[in-house]
Amino acid sequence: MAPLARARRLDRSRIDRFLEENDFPLQVGRQTTFVYRGKADSVCLRHWIHGLPTSQPLARLRRSDLWHLTLELPECSRVEYKLEVEANGQRRLIRDPLNPLRAYDPFGSNSVCHGIGYETPDWTQPDPEARPGELEEWSLLSRTFGEERPVQVYLPARFRTTHSYPLLIVHDGSDYLRYSSLKTVLDNLIYRLEIAPLVAALTDSPDRLTEYAADPRHARFIARELLPALEERYPLEQRPAARGLMGASFGAVAALSTAWRFPDLFGRLLLQSGSFAFTDIGESRRS
Repeated sequence: MAPLARARRLDRSRIDRFLEENDFPLQVGRQTTFVYRGKADSVCLRHWIHGLPTSQPLARLRRSDLWHLTLELPECSRVEYKLEVEANGQRRLIRDPLNPLRAYDPFGSNSVCHGIGYETPDWTQPDPEARPGELEEWSLLSRTFGEERPVQVYLPARFRTTHSYPLLIVHDGSDYLRYSSLKTVLDNLIYRLEIAPLVAALTDSPDRLTEYAADPRHARFIARELLPALEERYPLEQRPAARGLMGASFGAVAALSTAWRFPDLFGRLLLQSGSFAFTDIGESRRS
């Protein structure tokens, strides 16, 4: 028993030193090693990397509570993930305790790691040389929903009432501001002449799971209430090619559904990770 006890103590000491001396996930060249320490029956890496299995098991180092998995991540990639830990018949998804890097979204947060060569896009960071646009807040009384709906409107730097601007309507606009730094991105891209100066209307729904699910009421609100109110307040270009709809996940479904029902009004779409497998646009274009 004594030699085995000494070996276990030595293993723990080495593991402690290994964890103290390294940052995790551990990156060596193109290989990334995910590490978890703790008692468990199984540990899996859960991620959403296109082309790789969504769930991959970590292997336990013999006679220890250290688990590990080595992958070659796509070059220049940014990966959000969690660890699925099973113990005593229960499973739970947790952030990586050894990785301080986090990404936040409306549903919580994930751990983040980067493939070799990744660099945070500079256009997502505040640029002191980029003149900032402004955000206006007002509310619109919706006949469709029978209530006031808040609206935030981004106006580009050097906004002029004598100039006509393209329009971008953004679903879940508050989330884009908070989690995606949308205002900073627009300021930078406009300053760098990568996009034309535009007006962006940022909308939110109090019941997005219903209204964004190809609900004809939502499309009617956007096309017949919000758009006319925006055109009354701001100098906007009066053509479909100058009007865009944007959304992510269910917001992408809402954007596509609205454009489908009103193709004579909206000529551009920016859809991110649309949840199209879970809804149906319907047979009628207009309601």
